[in-house]
Amino acid sequence: MVAGTPGNDFCAEQYVIGVDEAGRGPLAGPVVAGAVVLCKPLPPELDGALDDSKKLSVKRRAQLDLAVRQHCAWAVGVVDVEEIDALNILGATMLAMTKAVAGICELLGGKPDAVLIDGNLSPAGRCDHWRKAEWGQGTPIVGGDALEPVISAASIVAKEWRDRMMLAAAEEFPQYGWSRNKGYGTREHMDALHQYGATPHHRKSFAPVAQLNLI
Repeated sequence: MVAGTPGNDFCAEQYVIGVDEAGRGPLAGPVVAGAVVLCKPLPPELDGALDDSKKLSVKRRAQLDLAVRQHCAWAVGVVDVEEIDALNILGATMLAMTKAVAGICELLGGKPDAVLIDGNLSPAGRCDHWRKAEWGQGTPIVGGDALEPVISAASIVAKEWRDRMMLAAAEEFPQYGWSRNKGYGTREHMDALHQYGATPHHRKSFAPVAQLNLI
């Protein structure tokens, strides 16, 4: 878990946390959750600019990620491939979200007024750490990354953080094309799996990896 920003000048109208994840579907790499509390007022570069990370260009997403992490309260929760394989991807995603929210709560202190989660599920009842922290149920919002700016910000932070991790992994294992596919099962990636086998970054519980007898 990594968290950052608030100095003495940080101000938020309400303690509302937005949460989203990146990396549920890839065959390689971690799942990463972002959690954000937006500052009030929003700086001009963020006001009206936040949107679902998938709808943004690479350049624009990077700009917004930097602005969010410069001005707002943020945290990321990372769950690595060993935990993904041990828990399953749903459990790992719930754990990543819980880690991210824990980071925000540690940074700002106290319990949030609300936790808004992209999707149709909450870690409540699915992750013991969430239950023990007594953050309430959280509110899942389908399509929330396009509807709630605070979730959009979390989506951007999670996506950019994970992409940087995959770019670093690509330097170690360039043959899989992770700088381009970020671990998703593209033809390039699958061809490399057949030729070179699995790496420590691959999710060995995922069928396309397991079925290739690469583990």
